[in-house]
Order: sequence, then structure tokens, then C-alpha cells
Amino acid sequence: MTSYRNTDPRPPIMDGSPPALVPPPMEWDRAPWNRWTFQHMREMTPTAEVWRGTGHSARLERREENLDHLPVAGADGAATTLSRLLDETYTDGFLVLKDGAVAYERYFNGMTPRTLHLSQSMAKSVTGSVAGILVGRGVMDPDAPVTTYLPELEDTAWRGASLQHVLDMTTGVRFVEAYEDPNSDIGRVDVACGWKPVPPAGDPAAEWPQHMWDLILSFKETVRPHGERFEYRSIETDVLAFAMERVTGRRLAELVSEELWQKIGAEESACFTVDRAGYALADGGFNATLRDYARFGQLILDGGRGIVPAEWIEATRSGHVHGPDFSPSMPEASYRNQFWVEDPRSRNLMCRGVFGQLIHVDFDARMVTVKLSSWPDFSSVSFSVATLAAVHTIADALK
Repeated sequence: MTSYRNTDPRPPIMDGSPPALVPPPMEWDRAPWNRWTFQHMREMTPTAEVWRGTGHSARLERREENLDHLPVAGADGAATTLSRLLDETYTDGFLVLKDGAVAYERYFNGMTPRTLHLSQSMAKSVTGSVAGILVGRGVMDPDAPVTTYLPELEDTAWRGASLQHVLDMTTGVRFVEAYEDPNSDIGRVDVACGWKPVPPAGDPAAEWPQHMWDLILSFKETVRPHGERFEYRSIETDVLAFAMERVTGRRLAELVSEELWQKIGAEESACFTVDRAGYALADGGFNATLRDYARFGQLILDGGRGIVPAEWIEATRSGHVHGPDFSPSMPEASYRNQFWVEDPRSRNLMCRGVFGQLIHVDFDARMVTVKLSSWPDFSSVSFSVATLAAVHTIADALK
């Protein structure tokens, strides 16, 4: 089956009772199935609520601009409009906050203001922000060995790594993040977290992890000394989350609810996917609405507003320099505290996830942009480059 953009006729996935087209267990996150599944994770897998609380939602003022026809560059570099680019890049929801007010908001592919959309790895930044809150209170120390919080890791490859190494993904743990290979380490995460069954061509089921903690304990090898360099590995966020749970005695969904979601005035409760042991997938299982993702981005733009420590956000913006051409779509990017730093000059922060998820925080322009997508592929350099360029074009247009 092929993928479908917003203006194309799409197959009736999960339509009818019983539905004729049901996403296959091994392919639900691929095209065209993800055009439905990313907005329906609570129907796909067990989840834990991230309660918004009983308070009023934070009001979003509206000072809207019609940016549909704003000239931007398309994924092929040719001139196009913003609305066409959003269609071209399989957008489900797109929102721009300028000075805290909604400047532009669009929904596609059946998404609505109340729809929870899968964050993929933007969940890492949510988790990292709550870690910053705990560090600010003195509950956790980034310089402490991670085994201070999780002694069981003395028998794993994380022995000798600090919590900051985990936060920055600079441990030397051997972990292969090969998305297209279901037998890679990230493929084992899919099985451990409950997202997918054991691959048909995989090893015997007895060798596969039963849940995420089981998987973490299985890593015994390092490929370099801890702290030597950055390497993107999703499992680090899950180690961080287990440390947070252990030190607080609270599960991750509860921590995010009480420390973050209730305090930002979220409009809707969010949720995490959970594994067989009830662990909420910190590295990618978070789901929330477009507007609430924007509220989270605005919190970061506003210096944390006493919720996330301002010094934590400033330290995060300091980043780590990884050298030229570190990322094909972001050649000057760096990584710190579970956030991406766009470049060393703007020090803009980004939350990014596979299949086209983005929260972009532009400190100079006082602008937050959120793009929720269902790309046909895990990554696309051309889509990423065009999207970031469009974000900067929007910032110039709204000056």
C-alpha cells in the first residue's frame, strides 16, 4: 500500500464495524497505517493517563494571520506555499504561537483540537524537563553515578556513567538505533515496550525482553568510554525515567501530570503507552494535543516560569558542539538534557520525533512552532530541511 497526503483519497483505515482495513501489528507505524494510528494510540495499545487536573486550562489568546499562501521552499527546493508544504510533508496538525498568542493553527487528516497525537521522541524532552525539575529541587544530582539511583545497573554497561551522561546520550553503552531493522536494539525496544510482537524472522521468543526494565538489564557492552561523545540512543531516556521513578516513588505518568501537565494548564489529559509491567515509555510513548504541545513549548520559551528551573533551560541551550555536518538536516545541531539545540548562535531548542514530529522554540522571535506529522518514512532530510526553513520564514513574516 502507498502513503497518502491530506489532499489524496485515502483508504478507509479502521472504518466500519468490523473495520475492513486494520493496521497490521508489525507495520502500524508505517505508511499508510500511521495516518490513522498516530492519532489513535489509545485504541492500539495500553496507556496510562497523564491527568490535566481540575484547574482551568491556560488561555491561548488569538492574534491570527492567514499564512496559507506564505511563499516557502518545498521539499524539492522549488517555490511553493506554506499550505502546500504542509500537505507535501504529511502534516496532521500545525500551530504557531507568537508572543504567546495563536498566530496560525491548522488541522488535517481528521485531526481535531482534542485529538491526542503520538509524540515519538518529543517525549524525551518532556521527560528531560521533569528531570530538570527534580534536579532543581536537589532530588537528583546530574554529576552522580546513575547507579546511585539504580544500583542494579552496576552489572550493566551503564556502570561508571553519570546521570548527566544519560541526559546527554554520551554514555558509551552499545545500542544500535537502526529503525529499519526489527532485530536491532531499537527493534527490541518496540517489543519490550509492547508496541510490536516479536518479529516473524526474529530470534526465539525466549530471548526477547518481556518489558523495558528487562531490556535495560540486558545491555552489557560499551563501545567507548562514557562521556567521550554523543550518540543518539533512545534507551538512555528510559534509564533516566527509571531513575526518576526510583528516587520519587512515583510512576512517570504521575510525575509528568503533577510536575508539568497540571502546572502548564493543559487543555486535555495526555497519555503514555505502557509495557506489560506498567512502565510508561519515556523515549517516545507520550501523546497529547497540538495546543498542549504548544503550551509546553511556550513554557520553555518563557524560561520555565518557575516550573522548570530557568538555569536548567539555560544549561540546556548551552548544548554540546559536535562538529560540522553532525546531522544532514541540522549541520550545526547539538544535544543537551534531552533537547536538540539548533545551532550555537540562536541556541533555539527543539523537540524532535521520527515521522515528522517537531516543537521548535525560537527565543529571539518569541515564537513556538509545533508540527505533528505521519511521514511515510522514519526520517527525511528534505522534509526536515524544508520544515525548518519554513519555520524561519514564518518568524520573519510575523516580525
